[in-house]
Formats: sequence, C-alpha cells, structure tokens
Amino acid sequence: MEMFNCSLITITSIMKTKELTKQVRDKVVEKYEAGLGYTKISRALNISLSTIKSIIRKWKEYGTTANLPRGGRPPKLKSRTRRK
Repeated sequence: MEMFNCSLITITSIMKTKELTKQVRDKVVEKYEAGLGYTKISRALNISLSTIKSIIRKWKEYGTTANLPRGGRPPKLKSRTRRK
C-alpha cells in the first residue's frame, strides 16, 4: 500500500497542462521586446520561467508564436478512409 502514498506535489508535477493560447504567447514576446527579463515576465503573467524561455527561444528560432507541428508516427488510416 505504500505505493499509493505520494505527495500532492509529486502528482501535480507529473500531470500535463494545456497549451497556452496564442494571445498569451504573443504577450510574452511583446513584454520581451519591451525589455523585460524572463523572471519579470514570468512573475507578471504567472507562467513558469522554463515556459517563458521556451516561448522566446521558439520565437527567435522560427519567428512565430504559433503551435508548431509535432513529430510522431503517421496515421495508419488516411483521412479519406477514416471518414467512411
């Protein structure tokens, strides 16, 4: 039974969160361009520092704040077959 005896902090850190909206990511970039540092942006928008760094890094690399396509296995069924 000790297997289930884990703290709430551990459980919440394992859970995934939803993606931030494009408006929020744009706001991060806007504040960065205005000269605010990562920590100040993180505190102002209540978003983790690593998320702020990731958003700005992707913006610098790709020039956009839109969600980028992810890798993964291609679907077994084509979209046309799936509709039938």
